Amino acid sequence: MKTYESCRHEFPVFLYKNFTVEDENSELRVTYHFEIPGLSSFDPVWRFPKKDTVSLQIEENLTLQKMLFSLGMVELISYWKIACPPEVRVLCGPLTPEQIRWWKDLYFLGLGEFFYTNGIHADPDTFMDLHAETGHLPGVPRPASEADGCLIPIGGGKDSACTIELLKKSGLKLKTYIINPRGATLETVRVSGLPMDDSIHAGRTLDKRMLELNQQGYLNGHTPFSALVAFSSLITAYLHNLKYIALSNEASANESTVAGSTVNHQYSKSFKFEQDFHNYEKEYIQSGIYYFSMLRPLSEFQIAEYFSRHPAYHEIFRSCNVGSKQDIWCGHCPKCLFVFLILSPFLSHRRLTEIFGTDMLEDTSMLEDFRKLTGLTEEKPFECVGSRDEVNAAICLTLEQMEASGEELPALLKWYRAQPLFESAFPHRHDYDSFYDRNHLLPPAFLKILSDECYGGALPC
Repeated sequence: MKTYESCRHEFPVFLYKNFTVEDENSELRVTYHFEIPGLSSFDPVWRFPKKDTVSLQIEENLTLQKMLFSLGMVELISYWKIACPPEVRVLCGPLTPEQIRWWKDLYFLGLGEFFYTNGIHADPDTFMDLHAETGHLPGVPRPASEADGCLIPIGGGKDSACTIELLKKSGLKLKTYIINPRGATLETVRVSGLPMDDSIHAGRTLDKRMLELNQQGYLNGHTPFSALVAFSSLITAYLHNLKYIALSNEASANESTVAGSTVNHQYSKSFKFEQDFHNYEKEYIQSGIYYFSMLRPLSEFQIAEYFSRHPAYHEIFRSCNVGSKQDIWCGHCPKCLFVFLILSPFLSHRRLTEIFGTDMLEDTSMLEDFRKLTGLTEEKPFECVGSRDEVNAAICLTLEQMEASGEELPALLKWYRAQPLFESAFPHRHDYDSFYDRNHLLPPAFLKILSDECYGGALPC
């Protein structure tokens, strides 16, 4: 296994050389060209479907150029982390000092889990020197009247299904956006009733040399994937003349994964990133597209309750990373356990066992993950899971319901029932019934929909 220090010493420079664009009849193909001199070059590819066969005149479209360049600025971090060179040279576009600070902030916080799990003590000021030509490309904002409708990125889990159901009430033209489609993402669109012809599918292809170097023991770990979703959805919305991008990130994503630190598996799903991206787009790209999360005011607990009202999705939704390639719930990972728990106050124990193919709460080998989810350890699982407090609220409500109906408690709930944590958490089991986070970017019309559907038309004071 290579070490952070030895890699940085041996490979001191990373190059973002350029990107090439092929404007084909129905597709925009973008290839990024990166290099770690002395180690390898890398050429990952993105493919974006176009609205029609008209040429985009890429060389004259500075706004689109800036979007494509910016996507490369996110993509590069997957290749930089192989050896973590201390110097990054951007050779294909100018950056202001403020932009450089913005990108370094994204890289450092987005790589918090990578640094933590690899035992790397990185300094936010010195982990990377980012160099580019000083300046800023002007753009030409698209007139607002030319864009309408909303793009909804789809991940295949319960959250994006909830966003679809909420926005079906908006009256807007809706298009869904999927990166590298798989069973659950396609099934989500099918079950929603939205036309599959209005589902836009982008392709992202990793350079196989990165995967080979990972197998050879070079550094590997989590990167801020949702930042790729942000910039690639911006490109997609621009190509299809859409005015809004509605993400499905919730307030719970703001909680750190490691208590008392900035290490957050979900950093690029947090409100900080959402607001930072929103402001960056407005200041430096100026596409006129409005980026926000439809579910930001809500907790995972409330999303689970809303999702439980839409049984058409219950058989087809998936958010298990272990089983993602087979498009299944593995039934034995912390993400599966979290989803099982957060839905348990709203769906019967029998129904959840049918959905997951196993009774996870009888699986005592999951006890350590159960303890992590409830806050009995410093770390939560490094997965997209809800806050510790709302997991406890969900468990307490489930316990209350099962005991009231005379059901026998499964093994993990019996264990929890006997812990001091139960006594302290039980009085707070209803804390998330009407939770509302005011830190959000929902436009008034979208907030009204959320208010009507999730708060009975009256937002909490």
